[in-house]
Amino acid sequence: MTSTPAAETEVDQTAIAKAPGLTQPVGSQHSRILAVGAARGELVVPNEDIVGPIDSSDEWIRQRTGVITRTRAGKDVQAVDLAETASREALERAGIRPEQLGAVLVATVSNTVQTPSMAALLTDRIGATPAPAYDISAACAGYTYGIAQADAFIRAGLADYVLVVGAEKLSNFAKSTDRTISFLLGDGAGAAVVGPSDTPGISKTVWGSDGSKWDAVGMDSTLEAYRDGAGSVEWPTLRQEGQTVFRWAVWEMAKAAKLALEQAGVTADQLAAFIPHQANMRIIDEFAKQLGLPPAVAIARDIATTGNTSAASIPLATHRLLEEQPELSGGLALQIGFGAGLVFGAQVVRLP
Repeated sequence: MTSTPAAETEVDQTAIAKAPGLTQPVGSQHSRILAVGAARGELVVPNEDIVGPIDSSDEWIRQRTGVITRTRAGKDVQAVDLAETASREALERAGIRPEQLGAVLVATVSNTVQTPSMAALLTDRIGATPAPAYDISAACAGYTYGIAQADAFIRAGLADYVLVVGAEKLSNFAKSTDRTISFLLGDGAGAAVVGPSDTPGISKTVWGSDGSKWDAVGMDSTLEAYRDGAGSVEWPTLRQEGQTVFRWAVWEMAKAAKLALEQAGVTADQLAAFIPHQANMRIIDEFAKQLGLPPAVAIARDIATTGNTSAASIPLATHRLLEEQPELSGGLALQIGFGAGLVFGAQVVRLP
């Protein structure tokens, strides 16, 4: 073993000292959601159409989940088609040209292929090339993950505007005989354009995961098992351990929601709206109780007629709230996503 002579060490340090400095981008101090767009499946599927195979009833589904109908897309419509429609509306409402986008983020679990990303195809379709594009696989928390990243990109100077999309065609992964989750599932896409702001529009995100419950929500088999099953293994579909997910969502996610309010420096009575992932109406109602939301706070209940659309549910619910109650525009909304992984993300945003 040889030692480095002191002289050589001094030379190396001198060279480092003389190395050219790096420049770093300077972004906006704040960011906010400028506009949202939406697209739902064109087929309205009432409970009566799906209760037979699960030996259930319209009353049972309404009482347990609050779902009356769900929207699903036809065979020839894919999640990227819904994403394109939602994105074009969001861009038009924001007054932003596609070529101004510095990044395109798509939260999805229902891309038709493992790779390449849905985001890359969407970027080409809307004319945002060569913006960087990638998918976020965080299930029902994916949209909140995307908003967190868009906020960071804009404040770091990596992008002036970011398109965040939640897009799902969950009917591709719904088994007609499944009583755990399939009767909840719908298809749709919601998009948000995030841009610079003179005042805070997106709070610090509270996010995380609990992999110890990794198998509580997910697929009932793997693609490898389907490939090698010689016909004995069916196409993988979604399933969940209902009680495990319900307890986790009600108790642990209420804590995350309260922490998000604390991090944002606001109280429940300062909110204009509460927009949780549209997983189950009973979970939404329990959230409202634990957060102590006053009657004046609008609560998103899009699940009643759209169903559970995973990563698309928060932007879809936001879009509907603003359509039905435009006076909410400019107010503060607490949004929280949670689902398979188990993963979660929550932040307070100023509504566009």
